[in-house]
Amino acid sequence: MNKKQLIKIIIALILFVTAICLKFNNELINKILFIASYIIVGIDVLKEAIENIFKGEVFDENFLMTVATIGAFIIGEWPEAVCVMLFYQIGEFFEDYAVDHSKKSIANLMDVRPDFANVIRNGEQIKVNPNEVKIDEIIIVKPGEKIPLDGIVIEGNTNLDTKALTGESLPKQVIINEQILSGCINLTNVIKIKVTKEYEESTVNKILDLVENASEKKAKSENFITKFAKYYTPTVVIISIFLAIIPSFVLKIGTFSEWIYRALSFLVVSCPCALVISIPLSFFGGIGGASKKGILIKGGNYLEALSCLETVVFDKTGTLTKGVFEIEHAKSENISNDKLLEIAAYSEYYSNHPISLSIKQTYKKEIDENKIEKIEEKPGYGIIARIWGKDILVGNEKLMEEKNIKFEKCKTIGTTLYIAENSEYMGHITIADKIKDDAKNTIERLKKIGIKQTIMLTGDKKSVGEYVAKELRMDKVYTELLPNEKVDKVEEMLKTKSKNRKLAFIGDGINDAPVLAMSDIGIAMGGLGSDAAIEAADIVIMTDELPKIVSSIKIARKTMRIVKENIVFAIIVKILVLILSAIGIATMWEAVFADVGVTIIAIINSFRLLKRN
Repeated sequence: MNKKQLIKIIIALILFVTAICLKFNNELINKILFIASYIIVGIDVLKEAIENIFKGEVFDENFLMTVATIGAFIIGEWPEAVCVMLFYQIGEFFEDYAVDHSKKSIANLMDVRPDFANVIRNGEQIKVNPNEVKIDEIIIVKPGEKIPLDGIVIEGNTNLDTKALTGESLPKQVIINEQILSGCINLTNVIKIKVTKEYEESTVNKILDLVENASEKKAKSENFITKFAKYYTPTVVIISIFLAIIPSFVLKIGTFSEWIYRALSFLVVSCPCALVISIPLSFFGGIGGASKKGILIKGGNYLEALSCLETVVFDKTGTLTKGVFEIEHAKSENISNDKLLEIAAYSEYYSNHPISLSIKQTYKKEIDENKIEKIEEKPGYGIIARIWGKDILVGNEKLMEEKNIKFEKCKTIGTTLYIAENSEYMGHITIADKIKDDAKNTIERLKKIGIKQTIMLTGDKKSVGEYVAKELRMDKVYTELLPNEKVDKVEEMLKTKSKNRKLAFIGDGINDAPVLAMSDIGIAMGGLGSDAAIEAADIVIMTDELPKIVSSIKIARKTMRIVKENIVFAIIVKILVLILSAIGIATMWEAVFADVGVTIIAIINSFRLLKRN
């Protein structure tokens, strides 16, 4: 698209400059060159203007430029007619270039992997597309693979990463005869699943449908120049009509043909060359400046919407929290905390559970396998081991109660491992998904720049969600939500927000994709975010840094400020030139020259946005 657009602009520019610079004896050749140049860059605008008239959308920038340029041809100002179309296409080219560059960066960011299912047929394991698998067929899912279809576990037990579906930070343990949902990631062991739903009815496919439906519900944001033209165009057209009729017919001053000429001249002079190039260039500058900071914006309309932000809604896991486990709290009985950690690390040595990995990572020391005599993992309870010749228990409350161990229940938020040695309670270690270091500061800064409400939606349990929201001083929190419930909540918020103000949702998982698609502005954390979230979002934060949300709002507001500066400046000069033209001081070409000067100043002003702040 950009290449084709650029070629058209270059060809039209060459023809235009040739017609201006070379004096042909035959005036017809000059006119042919101007018309050819005009058609090359203006045909799309003319078609759009005609199509919009039939749709009932008359007063837009296409209509204004069509009327003004045809008026320019009628009064003999051929170069001016071509100039208007050239300026407009150059401005559009730069904005399209910025958007395409941003979209390419987003495409490079996404890791698109084909979904597949390992199905057992005729005693053999074969890899097929998930939509080819039938109900009651058996599939095998290995560690690290996505669950392709909904079903029931018939062999093996494992831990699942369910963040993509529920936002729940803690891996879910599944055993034989337990239901399992597509879209989760198998973390630890090989399992066999009996398929209970075909792909079209699977959980992950339903989420993708939610994304599509949410996108359809989302109101399309108009380009700023189109909204501006809705007011500017009818004003200019009405004034020119009055100028053609009132002086000659009402006031009986001069002839009708004289005032028609002046009305057409008014239309040509009032056609905002400076605006049709500087507005798209301002958005180019804003999108380009944001890209330099690792903020990818998919269009100028989203940049404008961002400047009107009132409510910011956050997902929790992976957005406000790190999505990884760290030891939050440890309390030992009759031994040191270091010894407690050592017992836990030895007991978890053979486990690939994320909690086990975080304990071993914290322990750091080398583990002597010779000290480990026996380790048995009891799904849903914990680990029963014999280490250093002692009987060790590491697990949840159920394990302690089953083994009749007297222990002290921990009230700290997170996942608690209770530890016993030779039937004696040794203490507990609490593991939690840590809040991002910059999360609290980001919420504070959002409130400082005028964001009225910060809200958190999460699939995580109530105690965890409320704890995080309280720590970050958020205005509201809704917990234990499934993807469709998140959509319902955001729909409610969109209905109750202030008129002309916007709502942004920030998330990173597959479960966030429907909400990202339907919000006024969907912002995805792109560094670790899912492909579905990045695809559904309007803005992508490449590095997952929360403060960049504040930066993006500031860039958007600065862009709109510069756009308005350019509009006010251009209109003031335009009015001045029109007055001077009316009293006979400024000729048409002086008006054109003034307009070009305004355009250059507006362009220079727009490029301030590309500077790093």
